[in-house]
Amino acid sequence: MAEWDPTDFDLLYYLEKLSDEEFQSFKNHLQQFMQQFGLIQIPSVNLARTQKELSKVLITSYESQHIWNMAYNIFLKLGKHDLCTKINRRQKLNKYFMKKKFQDLSEQGPFSGINYRFYCEVTEDVFYTLELSIDFTASSTGNLNVFLLGDGASGKSMVITTAVLEWTEGEMWRDTISYVVHLSSHEANEMTNCSLIQLIAKDWPNRLAPIGDILSDPEKVLFIFEDLDNIHFDFHMDESLLCSDSRQIVPISILFLSLLRRKMASGSWLLISSRPNCDPSIKTLMGEKDRCVFLELSEDDKEKYFDLFFKDKQKAEAAFAHVLENEILVDLCQVPVLCWIVCTVLKHQMDRGEDIRLSCQTPTDIYAHFLAGALTSEARITTNHHRLFLLNSVCLLAFQGLFQNTLNFCSIDLRNVGLTQEDIFLLQTTKILLQSSRPTSHYKFLHLNIQEFCAAVACLMAATDCSIPSAPENKRKEKRELYNDFSPVITFIFGLLNEKKREVLENAIGRRLPRVAYFGQNLLMLMRHLGNNPILLEHHMPLFYSLFENQKEELVKAIMSFFSEVTVHIHTYTDLMVSLYCLQHCHPLKTLKLCVQYNVENRYPAVKLTPRLSHFSVDTKFDNLFRSMVRNRNLTFLNMNHMPISLNTFSLLREILSGPTCSIQHLSFVNCHLQASACAEISSILISSRQLKKLTLSHNPVRDDGMEILCDAVLHPDCVLESLTLFHCCLTQHCAFHIANLLVLSRTLKHLDLCVNYLHDNGVQSLAVALSFAECQLQEIELSNCFLTSDICQHIASALIYHNLYLRRLELGHNNIGDAGVVPLCYALQHPNCKLEALGLEKCELTSACCQSLTFVLMSSKTLKTLNLSENNLGNEGARKLAEGLGHPACVLEALGALNAETQRLLMAVRQRNTRLVFLYQPCVIREGRQFSDFHSQPGSMKSNYTWQSVFFKVPRSFASTTGGTAVSGYPL
Repeated sequence: MAEWDPTDFDLLYYLEKLSDEEFQSFKNHLQQFMQQFGLIQIPSVNLARTQKELSKVLITSYESQHIWNMAYNIFLKLGKHDLCTKINRRQKLNKYFMKKKFQDLSEQGPFSGINYRFYCEVTEDVFYTLELSIDFTASSTGNLNVFLLGDGASGKSMVITTAVLEWTEGEMWRDTISYVVHLSSHEANEMTNCSLIQLIAKDWPNRLAPIGDILSDPEKVLFIFEDLDNIHFDFHMDESLLCSDSRQIVPISILFLSLLRRKMASGSWLLISSRPNCDPSIKTLMGEKDRCVFLELSEDDKEKYFDLFFKDKQKAEAAFAHVLENEILVDLCQVPVLCWIVCTVLKHQMDRGEDIRLSCQTPTDIYAHFLAGALTSEARITTNHHRLFLLNSVCLLAFQGLFQNTLNFCSIDLRNVGLTQEDIFLLQTTKILLQSSRPTSHYKFLHLNIQEFCAAVACLMAATDCSIPSAPENKRKEKRELYNDFSPVITFIFGLLNEKKREVLENAIGRRLPRVAYFGQNLLMLMRHLGNNPILLEHHMPLFYSLFENQKEELVKAIMSFFSEVTVHIHTYTDLMVSLYCLQHCHPLKTLKLCVQYNVENRYPAVKLTPRLSHFSVDTKFDNLFRSMVRNRNLTFLNMNHMPISLNTFSLLREILSGPTCSIQHLSFVNCHLQASACAEISSILISSRQLKKLTLSHNPVRDDGMEILCDAVLHPDCVLESLTLFHCCLTQHCAFHIANLLVLSRTLKHLDLCVNYLHDNGVQSLAVALSFAECQLQEIELSNCFLTSDICQHIASALIYHNLYLRRLELGHNNIGDAGVVPLCYALQHPNCKLEALGLEKCELTSACCQSLTFVLMSSKTLKTLNLSENNLGNEGARKLAEGLGHPACVLEALGALNAETQRLLMAVRQRNTRLVFLYQPCVIREGRQFSDFHSQPGSMKSNYTWQSVFFKVPRSFASTTGGTAVSGYPL
């Protein structure tokens, strides 16, 4: 390849090679090509007398690609083939610079030999897909975006490096791609603003890129954005901000999106790598025609690697069979570098004659053996003291790095933990540390899992304080270095609390980890605290994984004995396996909230749970586990909220709920988008189930047609339903007749919630008539926010006085009842026939004018225990009247809710005379069929702000020395 020559990019150099006559011809042709390319003709072009003047005018007036396109065509007309050749050879220089850049990166990889060759072999299909995507589309639509997705350390950078090197050798995209423009996340994060021209030129010496050549034919250009999830991009922006001028300097995020949307360089190709579990906004960038290539090792790839690594068919098969039997190890081997670690450890154990089924069960086992093997196998590490020093230093570096958001360490960082240059070389030799690819002067752990494991070891060692100079708080960190989830570290701590797993490391350094006993003592105290305060954990999966990592049955039983309520989220088969391992040891369990969002077909262990389960939510594809759990005789509440319910699901529910082993009494379908057509299926379930006492259908468009079907089902002789919740179900006054008929004829229904439905006075009048019948056995009715006025209250009052012996609770909140409506209600409440115990009148437009009537009720009613007057403007005058009634010796009221702070002060004196009375100051909240008069917070209604790491330990600013101080520990909060 020709040597780099700066004159290749100097327009003046080319013009000075022309004779005077040729220069004049050049200017003449220039006018013709300006018109041909649709460029604005500038008079100063004709006025330019010298080559220097013309060069300056062209560069300042036109974009580079237009200048070089015109120059090339004019030189061709003038027969200046040498100048045309000089322009053409600049394309080869791009391959030269890209080859140099990516060769430098490839030489810094952690592996060589069989590992590198294997990886190239198993990723051939990825290369083929990348090549086919671009080559195939080149002749059709163009503007293709290819997303290369893979987890951390899955080899995305290696694929890109290999692909670019293949291209430089003419093995990939030979006739499709002429130029490659590459931007790594590290480079992008160091930029603030950039133009397209600057982006293209950044890898060229002196930034002298043939911009004209490159942009003159954008269909021959491939832009590579590497590790998009690690770049500080703002993807939420108005697309009117996008730029079409390649010379304009804009924020790097605008430049990227402008390229992605082809506002500039239309026809070019984009290859974008990212981790799949990244910022959700990144996923919105993918268009329908974009290609996604997922990078992961298949089971065949793993088996092939085991064969290649062990070089012994029998050992390879035994090792691979062990991995396949352990879902945790299968997950580890998804990542090539972790697959190499697993193979390294298994081979070492098998060579020593160890039983890998006992010694290599969990990641803690794998990483403990890996570290121990690395420290003991290196000939230059000769003493236990040296091994202890190296382990202590590298573990301290790991923890402080995570705590200070640092995954790439400079030499000073390593020296601060006591490592010499020789120590660093030894750690690189043993593959514990590697040289970073970006920035190249830094070091990193072989994999983040190794750093997390070392950080866990550091927590159990008496380590001194140290700083990480490359991690100042004011330094802007790359996204991947922002480490916020210490759950893996905690999981490894649990693993190391198992003495058999811990001894692997302790034997290597000839010393016990000193803080194990301290952690163990505090751990049980913390677990008891979590068991007594279930709101501290949003769900228990991190704890379950930690206990599964420990594998010590005595500890698992002791910890699980503290929990009577557990929340489980199952997304993978591994989640299921880990959960069942822990739940079978949870004998006090009374409440299980289970959400399954993954289909694992028939692969599940036998479920052997003895507790009374009360909450269960599951994806309908998980039929076998569904049947197994729901048929548990202790399960009383099945929660299907917020799920799509198909006909198959209803069929499955009908089969299960009608079975003799089913004890489910409450079935909930909140916000399942159920319409009237689904009510026939629900009715079938109501009739066939002999145990179902409560049905919740809140936030479903059941409508009047569906209500009629449900009423007929509840009246069926085989239906035993006692509670029906229809909060916000799009009901109107037209279905009131069917509801009224239900109230009179049903012998089982005790509670009916019709809140937030368009019933109006006319509809509720029918219900009031039904309530007046002596045959009506309803005990609770909720009519909040049903668009009622004061006119309906006389009818309700009549129902309370005449014949009704059962009604105990009435909710009328959030209706425009006003003072006029309260008067007849108060008259009814004072009548000896009225047995009402709870009345909800929150936000009913009440004023002080009705308070005298309410006061008479407080003085005379022998049954009213709860009265909700929240969100009404009663004023001080009204409060004084209420105080008179509340302080009366005959007042039996126990709860008054929820008055404002000023009214509260006026009523506080009442507490001295009526010690039973409780003031409830928080206004009631309408949500998902919750009852209006339920003033206190419900279990699960508050989303926890705590994380597993925050309740496990408070991460300190420094380690404590052995002489004292605050250490990383399991302090109960």
